[in-house]
Amino acid sequence: MSLIEPKIDVLLDKTDNDRFLLCSLASKRAHDINDMLRGQHNRAIQLETAVDIARASNKKPISIAFSEIARGDVSYDPESIDVKNH
Repeated sequence: MSLIEPKIDVLLDKTDNDRFLLCSLASKRAHDINDMLRGQHNRAIQLETAVDIARASNKKPISIAFSEIARGDVSYDPESIDVKNH
């Protein structure tokens, strides 16, 4: 698998060219997204409608996280290195 979009240069610009910070930021956000998708999955199972799950799971959580970072929807606080979702 290769990362095509967003470009790695764009992602690194969002994290002060720190690849380790980029990995940490993306993994934390992907974890949050995965938790949300699991919540939707549990809700869909309860309602017996999996159509929403199929739509939401077209992209992997890490891909969604990288896209959000590139758009500036997710950032970090340099003082505490906490993920901030805008």
